[in-house]
Amino acid sequence: MISLVAGLARGSAVVGAIFLIVALLKSLIAAVGIVIALLKLAIIVVFIAVLVLIALAIYRDHQKRKSER
Repeated sequence: MISLVAGLARGSAVVGAIFLIVALLKSLIAAVGIVIALLKLAIIVVFIAVLVLIALAIYRDHQKRKSER
């Protein structure tokens, strides 16, 4: 009887450890997903900023050429 209880205790410890690992992996995957989403958002913001800077450079050049005439 005692060996049965000891065997069940070891088995439940292994199952508990597996559940803990799965839970930690799920949270790690969620954290990596959030980081990737933030990285994508940062890339989009930088791309839009570059487009705005290019448009401003074109506008300033246009104004400079217009004032030189």
